[in-house]
Amino acid sequence: MAKIIVFGTGEIAELTHYYFTTDSDHEVVAFTVDKEYIQDSTFKGLPVVDFEEVQNLYPPEDHQMFVAVGYKRVNKAREEKYTQAKGKGYSLASYISSRANIFDNVTIGDNCFILEDNTLQPFCQIGNNVVAWSGNHIGHHTRIEDHCFLTSHVVVSGGVVVEPYCFLGVNSTIRDHVTIAQECVIGAGCLITKDTQAREVYVGEASKPSRVPSNRLKNL
Repeated sequence: MAKIIVFGTGEIAELTHYYFTTDSDHEVVAFTVDKEYIQDSTFKGLPVVDFEEVQNLYPPEDHQMFVAVGYKRVNKAREEKYTQAKGKGYSLASYISSRANIFDNVTIGDNCFILEDNTLQPFCQIGNNVVAWSGNHIGHHTRIEDHCFLTSHVVVSGGVVVEPYCFLGVNSTIRDHVTIAQECVIGAGCLITKDTQAREVYVGEASKPSRVPSNRLKNL
């Protein structure tokens, strides 16, 4: 059992605390953020400490860290704190849900957050600092590289490569053997059938309201 310090005090940090506490052998013992963002001395009943001083209060020899930051600046905000935590000597813990379906030859890096109902098929490779929210399918022989964020109900077919710093939105679908180049944003509901170029943004069609109001629908 490892003692964990969580970087962050937002919603993702709260979820991190919940998942590590209820579904892992690890114990969250404190939170840390940059000094200017400390709003209270405690969060979830645990101390909140200055990130500049955290290694003096919770030495990396005895503690691990988890960076609970979202996809701001195409995941680079999370990558910066991940790198700084490593520079302080911390090893980075990963959370992998007991309700995820992960085959025994799948590899997963550090500071990953793999939530419930993810299916990771044989020969997948998940890099470092990757978030896979609930309900995704990651096909066989797919490689998700470092610092990526998959939201929910994403389908990544077999043999896909997702390069670093990518964001895949809800219900997006990637065809087999496609490469998603670095720093791409794939919006909700998008279907990608060909290789992308770096930093491309794909936006799906949003539904438009019908001209008929709900009180005039005959079959409801």
